[in-house]
Amino acid sequence: MRWLRPISAMLVCLLASATFAQMQGNAWLETAARAVQNSKLTLPGSRPFHLRAEVIEVGEPGSDYQAKIEEYWASPEKWRRTIGSPAFSQTLIANGASTMEKDDGDYYPIWLSQIITSIFELAPDLEPSNGSAINPLKNLNPALATVCTSVDTQSHRWHFCFDPHRILLTSVFDLSTGYDAEFKNFKEFAKKQVPRQISFDPEPGTKIQTTITELSELRDPDEQLFAVPTPTLATDQIKTVRIDEATFRKLALTSTEIQWPPTGGGLAKGGCAVYASADRTGHIREVWPGGCDNTGLQTPLRDMVRKWQLRPATSNGVPVQVATRLTFAFETKVGPDPTPVLSDSEARRLATKIVEPHFPPNSGDPGTRVTVRISVDELGRLSGCDNPNKLPGAVFLTLYRTLSQWQFSPYVKDGKPQSFHADITFQIK
Repeated sequence: MRWLRPISAMLVCLLASATFAQMQGNAWLETAARAVQNSKLTLPGSRPFHLRAEVIEVGEPGSDYQAKIEEYWASPEKWRRTIGSPAFSQTLIANGASTMEKDDGDYYPIWLSQIITSIFELAPDLEPSNGSAINPLKNLNPALATVCTSVDTQSHRWHFCFDPHRILLTSVFDLSTGYDAEFKNFKEFAKKQVPRQISFDPEPGTKIQTTITELSELRDPDEQLFAVPTPTLATDQIKTVRIDEATFRKLALTSTEIQWPPTGGGLAKGGCAVYASADRTGHIREVWPGGCDNTGLQTPLRDMVRKWQLRPATSNGVPVQVATRLTFAFETKVGPDPTPVLSDSEARRLATKIVEPHFPPNSGDPGTRVTVRISVDELGRLSGCDNPNKLPGAVFLTLYRTLSQWQFSPYVKDGKPQSFHADITFQIK
């Protein structure tokens, strides 16, 4: 899995450049909120529905990253959801003020929680403000099929892509939380345009894909579906609380100092980040890549953070899971990197799938050439992306999201497949 969010000397300010999108941040946020409402199934007054979805890891039929999801939804106050996956299953019933939760497993994985969010919320914490009525998509080139933009708020660092003609959200990424989703195959249901395929790539080489296999109107449901004979106590429910980095580190019972190993190639000094979550006993259960100025350090960093032990966290006296984004400064020794660096044309000849970027407004003058360096493993999977030319954050993130969709044949040298770097160049249009 990926969540590799390269930061390349911009760990703290990846999306902080003063772009057109950020100058009109409120208008873009309002547009994103309206786009969510155009697709969201669970708004007050929405038509009751029955939904089934299947989750797989693309190309890995035996993967643990799979699930079956079913929901009967009558209203925001009355619904029933079941989730079944290899490591965790849950039945959750909401009926007014009563909740029944039955869990099989002691930890609700973040990757699975993200899938639930992407199906039923699309983008968390986005609500129309009844503020600016400006539509920043209105006066753009009508030939554009996709428009992307980046917006910073106090608690989020968003990157959105839209279908500007229907005002639909086609992808969203939040640097602050690691939430990531790409929406495709929109079909109408009850005057909503609902994406039937949702995917994200939490780490190099892993694409987790959700397909809505059934979405139908829920007519005259059996009230027993929503019956809560005995509400579940708060102490028996699994909740995840997102906390800031400082609070997360204060919970640590073990050292949080990182002993950086020497690496072959790349920068000797810079920054890295990971997204980490701990269960209700304080054990670290997931650590996803958050970007690193030297991609060779991302995997050892994840391994070291997994060994941390925290004090159990509580909210209102109840044990909870916690999640955060952790940032690190590194300084290490760098030896020669034996990995070959291919040219743009050499890498493109190996590519079996090429996707072109959709640059945010004001990314640069038309015709400007922009280059990033990618790393690809022995199987032809993207394993990293660097920004040696210090491109603006929004431009670099756009290129990374584009390249994460590329696929390659293995690079073979002396009869053996091996990893490679490549400098890939695009032209702003």
